[in-house]
Amino acid sequence: MNLEFAMRQIALLALAAAATGCASIDTAQLQHDAIAAPGAAFDAARRTMGPPQLQPVSSPAPLTGGQQQNMPQPAFAAHEAGAPNSLWRAGSRSFFNDQRAGRIGDILTVNIEIDDRAQISNSSNRSREASTSAGVSNFFGLETIAGQVFNNAFDPQNMVQADSTSEHRGTGAINRQEKIELRVAAVIVDRLPNGNLVIAGRQEVRINAELRELTVSGIIRPEDINADNTIDHDQIAEARISYGGRGQVSAVQRPNWGQRLGDAITPW
Repeated sequence: MNLEFAMRQIALLALAAAATGCASIDTAQLQHDAIAAPGAAFDAARRTMGPPQLQPVSSPAPLTGGQQQNMPQPAFAAHEAGAPNSLWRAGSRSFFNDQRAGRIGDILTVNIEIDDRAQISNSSNRSREASTSAGVSNFFGLETIAGQVFNNAFDPQNMVQADSTSEHRGTGAINRQEKIELRVAAVIVDRLPNGNLVIAGRQEVRINAELRELTVSGIIRPEDINADNTIDHDQIAEARISYGGRGQVSAVQRPNWGQRLGDAITPW
């Protein structure tokens, strides 16, 4: 009885797979599960055709590649033990701790709000005319010899005569508009002798087969960090902001290497 019931389960699952076009169901495994236990086939089908299941809670260390991370760290000084019945501790930066980033290894948030517009229109017109005429009436009597060589077609008075005319007109226009609104966390990687901080941050987001990468770096003043530990991108000197991606969609939008090679070597 159990075998007959299991065979009916396999038939129903095969029909469902054919109707939905699902090719990820292992029929042999379902048959094995169905013979082993009557309800195992439905459990396997539920895991395969149902929504993706969440992974169990565990340590997130494998997300970093399983390697030990090497990040800039502040130089921690050994603090002396506080005096009895005293709230102050020797070596403390302040009585009330400032939560804003200021040391190497601290993290702050960069607000990127770029709304740039540029409109350029240029027009140029250039024209040039030149005329040159040169001759010699007597050149040690050799002008007669030159006339004999050229069958008396040589005129010493008009030995060289050239005219040239050139004209150039050019028109160009640029109309560009860019708008980016992003937030990314950055790490203080260095502190300059004058007190300014060097920051660098990178963020990667992968959706299916497409990877989006955002990088930011530059130099900031500690005084420009807001109370909520954020800083605007226009307060970053030598700012380097990059937002791009790679993957299957980006590969389709990029011309093939043959076309790019042809565009590079074609002079017209």
